[in-house]
Amino acid sequence: MPDIFDSVIKGGTLVNHDGVGKADIGVRNGRIEAIGNIEASRAGEVIDATGLHVLPGVIDSQVHFREPGAEHKETLSDGSRSAVMGGVTAVFEMPNTNPLTTSAETLADKVAHGRAGMFCDFAFYVGATRENVDDLRDLERLPGSAGVKVFMGSSTGNLLVDDEESLSRVIAAVSRRAAFHSEDEARLIDREGVRREGDPASHTEWRDPEAALISTQRLVRLAREHGKRVHVLHISTGEEMEFLSKHKDVASVEATPQHLTLTVPEAYEALGTKAQMNPPLRDAAHQKILWWGLNQGVVDVLGSDHAPHTLEEKTQSYPASPSGMPGVQTLVPIMLDHVNAGMLSLERFVDLTSHGPQRIFGIARKGRIASGYDADFTIVDLAAKRTIEDDWIASRCGWTPFAERSVTGWPMGTIIRGRRVMWEDEILGEPSGEPVRFLEALSA
Repeated sequence: MPDIFDSVIKGGTLVNHDGVGKADIGVRNGRIEAIGNIEASRAGEVIDATGLHVLPGVIDSQVHFREPGAEHKETLSDGSRSAVMGGVTAVFEMPNTNPLTTSAETLADKVAHGRAGMFCDFAFYVGATRENVDDLRDLERLPGSAGVKVFMGSSTGNLLVDDEESLSRVIAAVSRRAAFHSEDEARLIDREGVRREGDPASHTEWRDPEAALISTQRLVRLAREHGKRVHVLHISTGEEMEFLSKHKDVASVEATPQHLTLTVPEAYEALGTKAQMNPPLRDAAHQKILWWGLNQGVVDVLGSDHAPHTLEEKTQSYPASPSGMPGVQTLVPIMLDHVNAGMLSLERFVDLTSHGPQRIFGIARKGRIASGYDADFTIVDLAAKRTIEDDWIASRCGWTPFAERSVTGWPMGTIIRGRRVMWEDEILGEPSGEPVRFLEALSA
């Protein structure tokens, strides 16, 4: 008698290394066992994906879930609920919490809380400081560590490495690919007077393209000096994208759905301080070059930079209003709408959200629909027409900058290690998230 699978996903259109085509997937013990034409009689459970596309599980490699220290904005549990509601199967969470994630103890505490309460799989960045440089090589290899994150420009939280000597020491110390928020702090301080009380549009003027470019040029120069790999987060300017296109041997590149979708001044006129983020939104001329970089293959991954604040906090008068907006739940529908509009192919979307993260971060057994990989799938209806609403958002903050936006393309199911955790806008079961593993830290 043929082997029986725990489950078989039948009737869907797969997007994987073979291209796009109809095939079934047999899952056993949380992993992909077979791809092809599989009889329903061989399934313990049949998951009907007729009319749907089955993608490798979407990996969002930049989120801020605010726990510990700011649980009124977000918790690991709520943030992960938002992730799986949006079709995201794994997240890399940032270290600017309270306490900061800068030690083995604070990392282990996050991992323990993740195991206890997160609905998606996870890894946590370790924040670099001037004080923990000598520990970074060990910290980046601990269980649950996504690697090292460096804030070169001040943002939400208390992590900042802005002088060249300290930055050079950090880059020299790490061996895995480190991630960088790249804005020049000295220029930001010099230009604080550009900010206008009550005018969030001045945020884009203050944190200008030159601040981003100066910092990114310095980062690439130091990466070359030390022979290291760097990952430049949330690129917002055309100048950076063109510069980074010439340095792909040392630098990988992230873009966000926000920078690819929203432009100024329109976003500030419609959203006010809800549009405030770091680095800021730019005008259509910059956005056009971001899309050029995406379609030329300069961009390696999409990250949501999910950074929730309460509505009460966001409605404070600028510049007292905090920077950041939620995004993990809207990454898939916003980008599928761009797919349907012809801005990128479905295969390119998969490369940016699954294959790309697996490739540049060296993720073990995730990011592909292939035999032996974790059975992580984002199942989408490319033809579904929906309107994004605040009340759909599972994040504790309860709002989205994309409210009232109509999109074509919607996440219908989230399957993680063979378990359906979301189906047709409903969370199923209890939290069961596990740490993501990495090829450069398999002994951890």
